Amino acid sequence: MNATSTGALLLCRADQETVRPLAHLLRERMFLARAGEEWSVLVPEGKPWRSAERGQEAEPVDRVLGGWATALAVGSPWPVLALWWDADRAGYTLAAGFRRPVGYVWLKDGTPAGEDEAMRTFAARLGLDPVLDLQALEELTRPDPDADAAARLRGLLAVLTRTGLTLPAGLSPGESADRLRAVAAVQRGVERVEWGGWRDAVRVELDAVENGPIGPWVRGPRARAVAAVQLAAGLPLLLWGARRRSGGWAAAGAVLLAQGVLGLAYERVRAGAS
Repeated sequence: MNATSTGALLLCRADQETVRPLAHLLRERMFLARAGEEWSVLVPEGKPWRSAERGQEAEPVDRVLGGWATALAVGSPWPVLALWWDADRAGYTLAAGFRRPVGYVWLKDGTPAGEDEAMRTFAARLGLDPVLDLQALEELTRPDPDADAAARLRGLLAVLTRTGLTLPAGLSPGESADRLRAVAAVQRGVERVEWGGWRDAVRVELDAVENGPIGPWVRGPRARAVAAVQLAAGLPLLLWGARRRSGGWAAAGAVLLAQGVLGLAYERVRAGAS
């Protein structure tokens, strides 16, 4: 990998229809495509880890992707796996609900630079086989002069094929962001996710929630309690991300806030529409 091969992928363990509403709330242009029976993949159209705005320094790709993964996971019942790589390193971040994200890093030449416990947590949260799959994952944490950082991520993906993950050909660790975008754009059934403003985002989100598997949870005391927790967690996270100039973590806070507001306003909005 070199300076031109910086890239990233967001893998969501849900279908496109389920992922679409939350992807809108990231306020980033992305391509959304199928990645197997139970998975979808989001491919960033831009390069926010390189683009400095208003005199601010660009964020590292791992920080941007970690924030995005957290933003998607806190508002959903399905896990999100962020894969990222740049000129010096490669790694992953797995986010699931409100639990602390777990990740692992390899240096460019494939030297492990993470905690072994991360792989065990990774396997447990994705419901992988605690013997065969975990053994394959632990192999990725051991020295191997023939496997660079991109090869390590491909090894990780090979394990996940047992969960139904199948990435489209060409969407592979080590490819440049431009190459990933070009491949994603021509996939069958691909969707382009764009920010259409809060009104459209709220409308799409309400429809998805009402018609989805968590519909029964969007009314009553339990829904209000969940919404209150989301609001309480979202505001500090949004402010912290703003102070750190971290777009990814600010997005996580914004998604939490949006989810909380939607949860509290749901019955009133639907009552007015009926």
